[in-house]
Amino acid sequence: MNLAVKAQGLLVAGEAAMVVRVVDVKGSAPREEGAAMLVTARGTYGSIGGGTLEWKGAAEAQRLLVSPSPQEGGGKTERTFMLGPDLGQCCGGQVRLMFSPLTSETIRIMDDAVRRRVYLFGAGHVGRALVLVLAQSELEVVWIDDRPGAFPSAVPGNVTLLSTDDPDVVFKSVPQGSLAFIMTHSHTLDLAIVNAALRQTNIVETGLIGSATKRARFESRLKAAGVLPEKIRTLICPIGVGGIRSKKPEAIAIATAAQILALDEKHVIQVAEPLAVAS
Repeated sequence: MNLAVKAQGLLVAGEAAMVVRVVDVKGSAPREEGAAMLVTARGTYGSIGGGTLEWKGAAEAQRLLVSPSPQEGGGKTERTFMLGPDLGQCCGGQVRLMFSPLTSETIRIMDDAVRRRVYLFGAGHVGRALVLVLAQSELEVVWIDDRPGAFPSAVPGNVTLLSTDDPDVVFKSVPQGSLAFIMTHSHTLDLAIVNAALRQTNIVETGLIGSATKRARFESRLKAAGVLPEKIRTLICPIGVGGIRSKKPEAIAIATAAQILALDEKHVIQVAEPLAVAS
């Protein structure tokens, strides 16, 4: 579940909570700036890196929930931890944490984080397995398939369903820095989607399930369709990180999810855009 969605649920339920956010990092640390967790009297949601830092952060947040000092006044406060001297962690860096009471404003800040959009075409075995892996990420997934009954009855909260076989409808409004991964039931449909995706300037990477032979055939047809050679060369096919020989759907999904996360880190998005898909 998206942390902002969980935070909204706590706020509606009237359960007191603190938001613990990494606001500054110097040297090596378990998590990056912006990492956050929610802390209630019952436990934590999300992570700022695990280990002693997270344990100390959670303990401090729970203390603030119960009895903030007069200087803190129930508002925001910061703590700096030297990971080596203070916590005995081998990272050796320095982390500054911000502790904020959960309010509608802190939820807005959490929800304003830039999230990459991934267009996933195909709700077959690999597509279904990939959606479950990506459910644990902060990516926004638009899942596309026009076949009746193709989608499961329930999907993760970061997934938007779209029933169409027309890539022009899907790509009507594409946020900057989007990814497209294509794994439909039809090679003809795959080709049409790849053709459209490679022409979209806001799609920074396009991946296609298949073999080296399928790639070679698609390259020839894309060239004949007028797609620029430099764009064709960027096509990722086969998909997934290397070193995994298994062709089980779940193995392909895990390898592909790892590749998507690497691409997410490779391409920095400068501007946040809201999720909006054609219907």
